[in-house]
Amino acid sequence: MALFRATVKTNVHNNNVQIPKGTSVEFISNHGSPLSSNGGKDVIDAFQRQYGVDIKKACIVASAFIEITKLSK
Repeated sequence: MALFRATVKTNVHNNNVQIPKGTSVEFISNHGSPLSSNGGKDVIDAFQRQYGVDIKKACIVASAFIEITKLSK
């Protein structure tokens, strides 16, 4: 398990979901690449848990929109 931070790279206004640039969450994942593994479920769940927003509905579950940083092992 490792600790990651996911940060939104750009302002998002898609499908009635608004997320400002710089919004970030920290989460734990078993996957080395949590954005592309398991459909990004760990990242999606973290944003839902902390902010109540659905990044899957906003269609931003991709490295073009979200930057993943590994914080620890």
